[in-house]
Amino acid sequence: MNIPKLPRSLRLLPLVATCLIGVSVSYGTHHGKADSKKVPVPLKNPIEAKIEKGDIVVAVEKRFRLPRLEDMSTGGATTEAHARVQYLNPVGDGSGRVAICDLRGALYLANADGKTAQLYLNHRDYPVSFDNSSMPNETGFAGFAFHPDFSSKGRPGFGKFYTAFSATSGSGEADYLKDDAGSHESVIYEWTTADPGAIPFRGTYREIFRIGQFAANHNIGTLSFNPKAKRRSSDYGNLYFSLGDGGAAFDPKEYGQSLEVPQSAILRIDPLGRSEGRAYGIPNDNPFVSHPNAAPEIWAYGLRHPQHFSFDRKGRMFICDIGQKEVEEVNLGVAGGNFGWRIREGTFASGFGIEGLEVGPVFDIAHEGAEKFIDPVAQYDHEEGRAIGGGFVYEGKRIKALKGKFVFADIVRGRLFYIDAAKLKPGKPAEIKELRLVFDGKERDLIDEAGYPNTYHSGLRADLRMGIDEDKELYLLTKGDGWVRKLVPAK
Repeated sequence: MNIPKLPRSLRLLPLVATCLIGVSVSYGTHHGKADSKKVPVPLKNPIEAKIEKGDIVVAVEKRFRLPRLEDMSTGGATTEAHARVQYLNPVGDGSGRVAICDLRGALYLANADGKTAQLYLNHRDYPVSFDNSSMPNETGFAGFAFHPDFSSKGRPGFGKFYTAFSATSGSGEADYLKDDAGSHESVIYEWTTADPGAIPFRGTYREIFRIGQFAANHNIGTLSFNPKAKRRSSDYGNLYFSLGDGGAAFDPKEYGQSLEVPQSAILRIDPLGRSEGRAYGIPNDNPFVSHPNAAPEIWAYGLRHPQHFSFDRKGRMFICDIGQKEVEEVNLGVAGGNFGWRIREGTFASGFGIEGLEVGPVFDIAHEGAEKFIDPVAQYDHEEGRAIGGGFVYEGKRIKALKGKFVFADIVRGRLFYIDAAKLKPGKPAEIKELRLVFDGKERDLIDEAGYPNTYHSGLRADLRMGIDEDKELYLLTKGDGWVRKLVPAK
């Protein structure tokens, strides 16, 4: 699909007013000249408030360890992870089963007791051109989602689930950026089985989406269906997924503020539909579906690397957007929303487009351009962590003190944070507290329990991701040791 470059007026489309009802926005950063009388100073410590440990204490219980698979490459800054476990999510069919993916290509299923995991599917066993050799830390099997009709015999989505992974460039026909796939291509496949209860997977598969990636990082990430959407609603069966800005650093292709290709965005498609020759459908209520030359799959944009997002039972989307050098952020998803990257990083100016300022540090400058940006509901700087991981609103029953808290992780330092999810307001970041963890009866930091050598920086890294089961209980996934751990009440 070749889409001509949009004029800047379209690439920086303001949001439709109806998309912003009840949403706080910042009319943010000088997008032109800085004040010649007073040159803005880079912020050395953008967020001065420190994140303190809160009063909530939970225990961490080992559940199972994934097997060690081999990377397809060991070059670059590749870490020596035991298992590159990325996501743990419920199958969602009432069985209590959870699925777990490893970037190296494997999908596992575990029963409700969560004690063991069985191999369900390995992409490397199929002729789908799976390839994570360009950057094993970030490329590979990046996400999955089971159709809400997966176990409903006779329904259109029966037996269907979806996986997102890295494939060799040119191994298929790209929907976008065919000629800008210097590293690899991000693809989504639909898999169909006649027996949803059988292990391993047996069935058919087809490709439904493909996009070129010019760099090895900031690829496709979370796949998800909105759990609030019920049958016969306009959102039922629509697949949401995330794409980063294409990689490298500082958004060199300026995809963040572009609508012409679906990078730096949350996308929304109908995987069972067909639209204009695509292998998927475009929901007719997508926010940019009627804008000429805009990629109609885009649901929200202006995100640097929204590798992880999740829905709560109310249908609110929580987007964890990994920052560049200074700020990590939590955003509430809004249809048609523009979250500001690369003009903004958190509630700050990135320096991009401002005469006389370098790009890299952040600046305390209000935005004065025509664009309307949605600010984060929570943020922290790199004195507290290095990269935000997954997060979920705790809606389980076992840990009463966590009820109604959005719990999220820092990937590198392995810290678990939480905020009150009840009254979040974009532009007024919520107070963040650190969750206290107990291992075998002793309070410790996760990095001391599961840290391993960091090949990007000095010291250890936790490589922490989060998971959730059908009962809305939370899990910790650590790549260094390959263990899946569950949060339980502290004794």
